[in-house]
Amino acid sequence: MAKSKYINLDSLSFSDFDENSELIPLMTTEDEKEINDEMLPETLPILPLRNTVLFPGVVIPITAGRDKSIKLINDANKGSKVIGVVSQKDEVIEDPTARDIHPTGTVARILKVLKMPDGNTTVIIQGKKRFKVAQVITEEPYMNATIREVPETKPAANTKEFAAVIESIKDLALKIIKESPNIPSEASFAIKNIESNSFLVNFVSSNMNLSVKDKQKLLETNDLEERALATLKHMSIEVQKLELKNDIQSKVHSDLNQQQREYFLHQQLKTIQEELGGGSNEEEIEAMRERASLKVWDEKVAKHFEKEIAKLQRLNPQVAEFSIQRNYLELFLDLPWNEFSQDKFDLNRAKKILDRDHHGLDDVKRRIIEYLAVLKLRNDMKSPILCLYGPPGVGKTSLGKSIAEALGREYIRMSLGGLRDEAEIRGHRKTYIGAMPGRIVQNIKKAGTSNPVFVLDEIDKLSISHQGDPSSAMLEVLDPEQNSEFYDNFLEMGYDLSKVMFIATANSLSSIQPALLDRMEIINVTGYTIEEKVIIAKKHLLPKQLKEHGLTAKNLKIGKPQLEKIVEGYTRESGVRGLEKQIAKMVRYAAKNIAMEEPYNIKVTNDDVVEILGSPKLERDKYENNNVAGVVTGLAWTRVGGDILFIESILSKGKGTLSITGNLGKVMKESATIAMEYIKANAAKFEINPEVFDNYNVHIHVPEGATPKDGPSAGITMLTSLVSLYTQRKVKRSIAMTGEITLRGKVLPVGGIKEKILAAKRARIKEILLCEDNKRDIDQIKAEYLEGLTFHFVKEMSEVIDIAITDQKVKNAKKL
Repeated sequence: MAKSKYINLDSLSFSDFDENSELIPLMTTEDEKEINDEMLPETLPILPLRNTVLFPGVVIPITAGRDKSIKLINDANKGSKVIGVVSQKDEVIEDPTARDIHPTGTVARILKVLKMPDGNTTVIIQGKKRFKVAQVITEEPYMNATIREVPETKPAANTKEFAAVIESIKDLALKIIKESPNIPSEASFAIKNIESNSFLVNFVSSNMNLSVKDKQKLLETNDLEERALATLKHMSIEVQKLELKNDIQSKVHSDLNQQQREYFLHQQLKTIQEELGGGSNEEEIEAMRERASLKVWDEKVAKHFEKEIAKLQRLNPQVAEFSIQRNYLELFLDLPWNEFSQDKFDLNRAKKILDRDHHGLDDVKRRIIEYLAVLKLRNDMKSPILCLYGPPGVGKTSLGKSIAEALGREYIRMSLGGLRDEAEIRGHRKTYIGAMPGRIVQNIKKAGTSNPVFVLDEIDKLSISHQGDPSSAMLEVLDPEQNSEFYDNFLEMGYDLSKVMFIATANSLSSIQPALLDRMEIINVTGYTIEEKVIIAKKHLLPKQLKEHGLTAKNLKIGKPQLEKIVEGYTRESGVRGLEKQIAKMVRYAAKNIAMEEPYNIKVTNDDVVEILGSPKLERDKYENNNVAGVVTGLAWTRVGGDILFIESILSKGKGTLSITGNLGKVMKESATIAMEYIKANAAKFEINPEVFDNYNVHIHVPEGATPKDGPSAGITMLTSLVSLYTQRKVKRSIAMTGEITLRGKVLPVGGIKEKILAAKRARIKEILLCEDNKRDIDQIKAEYLEGLTFHFVKEMSEVIDIAITDQKVKNAKKL
């Protein structure tokens, strides 16, 4: 049961009676008879209550703040003082209509109206009889409705069962008053002095801690005995809750007493240990203070440490927070605050180390040497944040280790592939059980210096989940303007990462969010030529595999022609990872023969390569002849480097439809449509009979249908293929091309030029056709990559046809 409450119609809050409130009048049997004999009016103003239900005979105070409610109360108080009170179905509704109120309510009489200082009106009302809303007549200025009385069914006189229920209600009510600390003991006097059974049930129902829904259900129960039983059931549940609550409070009080007792015992034990000369937590704290005195940290950090160690001293060692606080302070002491390794400024030595470990990669090496040069001149320069992107296996990750050695710094590598929890970067708050700092701070602690070379491997493979977006957390790490105060949730203060040299690696830039990409200096690490791969295999891969398999250079020799055969016939990649696996297979063959004492050729021949590795598997990207009309060689960029592809087209009798196959994307299909429409618009220029377009169907196909293909760079290739098909003229021998086309006849530049050129060289292409604007890309490529290639730079699509299509007809040319 609850104390009597004021009901605030607008704020939904209850206000308890104060000590000076008048006592609630108790209903006698005579009062009940008088109420029952009263006639109800046909219409009544209806007052909706938000969060309570008024029962017959019960007196409750309510506070009204809504304009409609105040007007209704004032008008009724001046008149008959009789109103209809109903409860709202949804207490959130500010202006309830007929649909928003329960149909069953209680006729109430206004006993007293009080004007409050805050502008609200407090009114004390007493319930009379139950009624049902027959029809709402008006809703302005407040709700008026016709009503009908709901009679109450009472049990027969001298019914023992009903008398027992009433006695049980009284007993439980007295028990609840006794058990509950919130109900004044005077309430038991009221219960004992209620004479009317009906009023007792209504009084108890009104004051129980029930929801509006449950109280409304009780009000709508017509049978008094049935309502009394339902009330008794709710009271039983409330008694059980009170007993359980009191039992829990008793246990908590007991646990607190036990904790205090343990604290005093611990203090005594500590004193005994000190008397016996044993160690204590004070010694551990003093050892931390000694370590702190050797730290090179600023005033802010020192102040924070003193605050946290003072907190540790105040904690009881038996509580869980003690070990969390100790771990926190140990991390604080282990971190290399303002501790930096000495950089080595010998630029020639650094260049030798970089050249020793990696062949090529000139852009990266030049950037590192530039950074060292500037650092040598100005010692407090912020470290650059580099992003090496390129295909797998070109040496991006291993480059970080060489850079660390060249600079004389510590090396850290952190793999970000599949990372999907932001807390992995920023750490967990130390209030959580098992909380840890983020991996950035953990790795700095492991390095022991605040300026290591920090490789963030596979940054393009960060994931997003319901646990947060790690790539967004990386924004602070990789921003030179922010990372001087990198905030780790576990550390609870900023840590300076501005001297850390971050090197991120990625296979693709498309999956990196733009804000993160903007913070990094992008360096493209492209693939290797066949010649470079042979040199890398000779200088690095073969010696490494011989050492790993317990052999020496005397046990196996692989010549340059054989290495070139392995590169061309057994690997198809921009990097050298696949090549290393094939060389490892060759070395294992030698190791097996040595272990089994079987003869083998120490100097490997071409036949040995085929015997060990099997027949060449990857010689399909070779140039094909130009004997067939409509077959043109294009150049493509893939995630593993450059590649060549063939555009094939064929004519068949039909109505001029265009079919495109080969697992092509939307952009590539659009290129074919543009090329087709351009040829139709310029048929006279290409000496094509316009009737051909209506009498023949065209089918364009790009082989290797299992591989998805897309992009605009095959535009001029498709154009050349269709012109060759319609004119039945040969395409120029050993030529490949790449470029985007427009309906105006322009050729636009495309990307991935270096990778495409390497693919052309692998396929023995002699001439390459490019957009004029791609000339700047060619100028940035080493001369050795371009050796043996002739470049044609064009602006117009007509120039493409003039260069690529010969005057010679193909063999067995169709007559169109």
